[in-house]
Amino acid sequence: MIRRQCAHTLFYSALTAGILVLSSPLALAQNAATDTTKKANAAVKSELPFNNKEDFENVKKGFIAPLPDKGVIKDAKGQPVWDLSAYEFAKGQDAPDTVNPSLWRQLQLLSEGGLYEVTPRIYQVRSADLSNITFIEGDTGVIVMDPLISKETAKASLDLYRKHRGNKPVVAVIHTHSHIDHYGGVRGVVDEKDVKAGKVKIIAPEHFIEESVSENVFAGNHMARRASYMYGNLLGKGPKDGLGTGLGLGTSTGQATLIEPTDTISKTGQTLKVDGLTFEFLMAPGTEAPAEMHFYIPELKAVTAAENATHTLHNLYTLRGAKVRNAGAWSGYLKESLERWGDKAEVLFAPHHWPTWGNENVVSHLKKQRDLYKYLNDQTLRLANHGYNMVETAEMMELPPELADYWGNRGYYGSVSHDTRAVWNYYLGFFDGNPARLYPLPPTEAGKKFVEYMGGADSVLQKAQKDYDAGNYRWVAQVLDNLVSAQPDNQKAKNLLANTLEQMGYQQENGTWRNFFLSGAKELREGVKKLPTTVTASPDTIANMPTEMFFDYLGIRLNGPKAAGKTMRFNISLPDIKGNYSLVLENGVLNYGPPVDKPDATVSIDRKELNDIIMGTTTFKDKLSSGSAKVTGDTKKFESLLSLLDTFELWWNLSTPNPRPKN
Repeated sequence: MIRRQCAHTLFYSALTAGILVLSSPLALAQNAATDTTKKANAAVKSELPFNNKEDFENVKKGFIAPLPDKGVIKDAKGQPVWDLSAYEFAKGQDAPDTVNPSLWRQLQLLSEGGLYEVTPRIYQVRSADLSNITFIEGDTGVIVMDPLISKETAKASLDLYRKHRGNKPVVAVIHTHSHIDHYGGVRGVVDEKDVKAGKVKIIAPEHFIEESVSENVFAGNHMARRASYMYGNLLGKGPKDGLGTGLGLGTSTGQATLIEPTDTISKTGQTLKVDGLTFEFLMAPGTEAPAEMHFYIPELKAVTAAENATHTLHNLYTLRGAKVRNAGAWSGYLKESLERWGDKAEVLFAPHHWPTWGNENVVSHLKKQRDLYKYLNDQTLRLANHGYNMVETAEMMELPPELADYWGNRGYYGSVSHDTRAVWNYYLGFFDGNPARLYPLPPTEAGKKFVEYMGGADSVLQKAQKDYDAGNYRWVAQVLDNLVSAQPDNQKAKNLLANTLEQMGYQQENGTWRNFFLSGAKELREGVKKLPTTVTASPDTIANMPTEMFFDYLGIRLNGPKAAGKTMRFNISLPDIKGNYSLVLENGVLNYGPPVDKPDATVSIDRKELNDIIMGTTTFKDKLSSGSAKVTGDTKKFESLLSLLDTFELWWNLSTPNPRPKN
C-alpha cells in the first residue's frame, strides 16, 4: 500500500500586476527519471485501482460545449491569462516515467473543460481557471456561484453559458468562501452599479471580507511568493514540468476583483429566497477557508459542500502559507450536512472537479470525506498523546484501505504527510517539547557549522552524490540544504540539490508538492526569475478593505526599527466615507483610534485617494498639489510617517538564503 502521496519516498502584491515578464535566458535541461524514480512510479500502477473508470465517465457527463479558442482566454490587451490547450499533451497517453501515474490520471480528468449540465437548471464551466464557475437558473435570471480568480476568465465563462442557455441576467452572486478563486472574477459577471442599485445580490458567509483581505493582503506578499511555487507558475507544462495542482490545472493571471457583499449569511439554518429558488445554508467556518458555508437547494435536490468535499484530500495547511485549518470541525460540518440533507440530495456539486450524482453516491462520497478528515484529526492526536513529535507522527500516519483506495481521497492537493503535521501544529504549535530544538541557529549559521562538522563542502558533496546514486533523495535534500544555506554561491551543490528535488518531484502524487520540488530545482539552477504569477492583493481588494483593517495593514508595513524612538500623532479625516480617525506612532507601533487632541497634523483625504498613495501609484505630494489632500499642521511629519512604511519585494529567494535586511 502507498502510505502517503509519494510512492516509497519522500495570492499578493498588487504592485506586481501587469509588470511581470518572462525571463529571457533559456531554461536549463531537465534530467530523465532515475531507476529509483521509475521503480517508485511503476509501483503505483499495481497498488491503486486504475481499472475503475467511473470518474472518467462522470467528468464527461452533461457535456454541452468546449471552451472557445482551444481554451485560451485573453485580457483586454490580447495577452493570454489562461490556456487550457497547454495540457493537451496528457490526453490519451500513458503516464511517463517522470510522473506519478495517480497524478497523471488526475491531470487527464482535470484537462476536460467546457460547459456542462449538472442537473436541469444548474450548469458549470470547468477548467477555465483553477476553480469551477456555477450557473444556477432562477425564475427570471441566473445565480452565479464562485466566479473564478479573474475578471477575464469569469466573463468568458458567462459568455459560453449564455451562448447555449440564453442571455439571462445575473441576479445574484454567491461566494461560498473567502479564497480568491471564488470571488476574484466577480466583475466579469456583474456591474457594481447594478449591485448598488439593488438589481444584483452578492451573498457571502459572515466575515467574508475580513478573511479575504487579511489572507490576501496582511501576509499577501509572502503568500504570493510561495504560491508561485505551489501553483507551478514558474514552470512550463509537460511530463517534466507542471501538471496542475490536483485541485485544478493552475491559476489564471488576469484581473482579480472584489465587490462588497450585500447579503451576509451568519447562522446555520438561515434560508434565502433568490429568484424563485430556496437556499438553505450551513455555516462551516475554520475549515477549508476561515469563512465558508454549504447550501442546499430543495427545489433542485442539489447540495454543495463548497470546497470541503471535492475529489481529493484537501489542505489542512496550504503550502503557500495560511492559517492552519480545523480537521475536526471540517469533518463535523460534513457530518452535519449529511444529517440535514443526506436523505434528500440527488446531486453534489462543488467549485472544483466534477459532480457526484445519485443519492447513494452523494452520501457515500460525503461519508468518505467526513471520515478522511476525522481519521487524520483523531489519529494524529492519538500518536501525539503517545509522545511522537510532528515529523514522527506524519511519518507513521497511514490511512486505512477503505479511505486510502478511494480515488476521491487521494492526496493530489493536500497530502497525508503535511495534513498530519497541520493537525499536530493546530493543537500543539511549532515546538515538540525537545529543548534541543527550542532555540536553533538560523539556517545559514547552522549550515556553516554542519558543513564544518562533516569535513567541508567537498566531503559533503562526495557523500551526497553517493546517496543520490543510491536513491536516498530525502536525505540528500536535507544535507544539501545545509550546504547551500552555508554557501549559496556553490553552484555544484545547488545543481546536485536541484537534481535531487527534481527526482522527488517526479515521484509525487501531490500536484503542489511536485510544483514545489520542480520550482525549487529551477531556482537553484537558474536563480530567481520574475515570471507571471498569481496576484491576490489587487486594487479591488485594497479598496474594499474596511478602514480599520486598512490601518492594520499600515501597521504591518511600518518598519519598527526605523520607527523606534519616534512619536507622532495625526488625525485623519476621510470625507468620502465620513470617517474620522487618529494614527499614533509610539513604541515602534502604529495604532489607530478616534481623533486625538493636539495632533502634529490633521490630514483630510478621501479614502480612495489614500489607497493610491499606499499602493504606490502616486505620492502624497502629488495629492497635495492636486488639492486631493489637505493638511493642517506639520506636513513634513506626516510625510516622515509615510517614509517609514516598507514596500515588499515579491521575488525573494525561496531555495537559497535571503540576505539579512538592512533597516
